[in-house]
Amino acid sequence: MLNNIGLPGLLLITVVVLVLFGRGKIASLMGEVGKGISSFKRGVSEGKRELDDLKAEQARDVTPEEQETKTSI
Repeated sequence: MLNNIGLPGLLLITVVVLVLFGRGKIASLMGEVGKGISSFKRGVSEGKRELDDLKAEQARDVTPEEQETKTSI
């Protein structure tokens, strides 16, 4: 269904959206979309960094803990 829209259909949709919402409203909406995308990317990179730190911490701690020797008196 969406394969047959073409350039004239996209232009018509763009004009209708501009008439309904106005240029200012669309600009603010696109700004919010941009902020959301950058926030999502930041969250993904922080999550990846946390996973890398966790893996590095687990990789370092491979030696078994020393067992306390019990001395009999």
